Amino acid sequence: MQTKRMTFNHRWLPYALLAPQVIITLVFFIWPASQALYQSLLRQDAFGFNTTFVGLANFIDLFSDSLYLNSMRVTLIFSVSTTLLSMSISLFFAVLVNKMLRSRDLYTTFLVWPYAIAPAIAGVLWWFMFNPSIGILSYMLQSIGFDWNHRANANHAMALVVMAAAWKQISYNFLFFLAGLQSIPQSLIEAAAIDGAGRFKRFYSIVLPLLSPVTFFLLVVNIVYAMFDTFGVIHATTEGGPAQATNILVYKVFRDGFIGMNLGSSAAQSVILMLIVVLLTVVQFRFIERKVNY
Repeated sequence: MQTKRMTFNHRWLPYALLAPQVIITLVFFIWPASQALYQSLLRQDAFGFNTTFVGLANFIDLFSDSLYLNSMRVTLIFSVSTTLLSMSISLFFAVLVNKMLRSRDLYTTFLVWPYAIAPAIAGVLWWFMFNPSIGILSYMLQSIGFDWNHRANANHAMALVVMAAAWKQISYNFLFFLAGLQSIPQSLIEAAAIDGAGRFKRFYSIVLPLLSPVTFFLLVVNIVYAMFDTFGVIHATTEGGPAQATNILVYKVFRDGFIGMNLGSSAAQSVILMLIVVLLTVVQFRFIERKVNY
């Protein structure tokens, strides 16, 4: 059996086809990453007139800073909470829609729409609904005796940003879960039903294990989303407050760099974030990507 090989008439054609992607990678990733790594080794004023090479001093100061350590703790709580909430709700919706026959496409369309909304817009929507003065949901909570105020209560603020970020990601998870459910052979579920397995027994013993590749894949994607793509949600709802209660790592980079004008510390924080992204990507391709069936 012979294998067909692609041949090019011109030697420069493969390089020309690869050039756009290589240029985009260099301009939007390699160059900014190298600049951040270089600036993380410097200490400079807000205007860049006085620059001093300090080596790893910025990194040492970060891990001895209580505010930065608190930001890491807040990021961990926020990321885990957002991931669990968005994945559990999307799996529940996917199971319900998968059982429908006539209206499946209609419900799928409605559930996918929120994914087209920008994170900042999602944050504004939830801010309006839970606004202590004009929010309809905060009014309903106050009518039953629950005094909601995310401006002063740290737990309320964390709950607000988690709900807003999770709501934005439900559509993405829903599509993957629904595709995974539709790929499961119905003969396995019917055989378990004939053997006397109940609905929940069939779900936990057959459906959930077969969904494990999709679940692991979404787990990595959602953690990356919660840690890095939720800047707009935080900025539009709480701006990291109250009292640093929702100041996640990616938002602290913005506050220290663009508001506090501490460029060296902000660059060091961005390098740490980049290392976290690389680590999560390696975990995904090394242990998870092989098990995902598209």
